[in-house]
Amino acid sequence: MDLPGITFQLLDGLQAAEHTGELQALRAEVYADPPYQRPDAAGLFADRFRVQRRQPGFVLAEARHGAYLVGYASGMPLRPSTSWWREVTTPLPDEVTAEPPGRTFALTDLLVRAAWRRQGIGRALHDLILAGRKEERATLTVPPAATAAQQAFREWGWRRVARTQADGPGSPAADVLLTGLPRGNAA
Repeated sequence: MDLPGITFQLLDGLQAAEHTGELQALRAEVYADPPYQRPDAAGLFADRFRVQRRQPGFVLAEARHGAYLVGYASGMPLRPSTSWWREVTTPLPDEVTAEPPGRTFALTDLLVRAAWRRQGIGRALHDLILAGRKEERATLTVPPAATAAQQAFREWGWRRVARTQADGPGSPAADVLLTGLPRGNAA
């Protein structure tokens, strides 16, 4: 997708680490607003990002207007020992939750600044990060109240397979979505 004035780039974990401050600030900005309203988003991001960017296969797609970061998407392949399916609220069959090596790519973040939404940037980041993946499918979580995100993912071919909720008081619930990938098209 050609978006005038917007440049897109894929980064590995080492390259993404150089932008940690920008990524953390963008996450805090997006998650401060409804439906997320997570004032602790920046702090949670730092620890999680430090672990995720070191995982084999981690990738981050960024969108910039000049030097200004307007959005990013990140993710990595799930490992066979993943905890991804541990907190689903209803049991799923083993054929859904089994994670042999290289089966599932987890899209862990997809964020676009409010002023830059509805211009195709989120879709472009989504398509860029999933293009050429070797995995057979991708998964993500999204809060049920994030109706715009829910609608976009449905339009992009994702389907809800479960709901997940972390233990602990006030832990937010999220829908677990899946989509198939054109396996083996990696360049």
